[in-house]
Amino acid sequence: MTTPAPALLLAGHGTRDDAGAEAFRDFVRELGRRNPGLPVAGGFIGLSPPPLGDAVAELAAQGVRRFAAVPLMLVSAGPAGSDLPAALAREQERYPGTSYAYGRPLGPHPALLAVLERRLDEALGGSARTPQDRAGVTVLLVGRGSTDPEANAEVHKAARLLWEGRGYAGVETAFVSLAAPDVPSGLDRCARLGARRIVVLPYFLFDGVLPERIRQQSEGWATAHPEVEVASADVIGPEPELLDLVMERYRETQPADDDSAPSHAY
Repeated sequence: MTTPAPALLLAGHGTRDDAGAEAFRDFVRELGRRNPGLPVAGGFIGLSPPPLGDAVAELAAQGVRRFAAVPLMLVSAGPAGSDLPAALAREQERYPGTSYAYGRPLGPHPALLAVLERRLDEALGGSARTPQDRAGVTVLLVGRGSTDPEANAEVHKAARLLWEGRGYAGVETAFVSLAAPDVPSGLDRCARLGARRIVVLPYFLFDGVLPERIRQQSEGWATAHPEVEVASADVIGPEPELLDLVMERYRETQPADDDSAPSHAY
């Protein structure tokens, strides 16, 4: 008898922004629609409903005993590195006989870098699609920020990968909380390096309190520095590339000889 495929359990950071939390819930529902027959649920580690424990309970009530937990997060440190395993260890105690495989966080991945590049083009009105046009554009990639230096280092890695071969004058990094430089300091650095056209690019999957704070801080800095053109890009959002990447991470959790997991995203 074929072993049932493990359920897909998505874990998010959590946000105090209702629209951001609903974007996460919509994303979970869309994954379920795209993968009929695969049990899919998602929850947050903190801050907003549903909690991760409710998502596990929902799947366990369907008879699920094997879970593939994929963090809907961009970096492997911080909550993805410690909070998620601890949360699922508690759930395993609540539901004896269950097992969990862990997927990798999402970034940096070529598919997401392509979406970030698209967000930059949109912020520039499609006016910087060639290396010649991009030579006058500096990007400030803004991450969440963490007390974990490895998490912050991954944002720097994403910035370097985004810069490679795309022709921008530079890609600098900043953080909206917990780490330096903050957004105004990052913009100051770009200006000191000679930037006269800057795009502030949030390194976030969905909108929420922190991306809105990035926009507000960018607008405040731009008002005080009218000699520099500053544009704000959108978050990654629920793009097809993101949906496909989550399923890629799901399949990575299965052993090579396990043919129970779906072979592709629908």
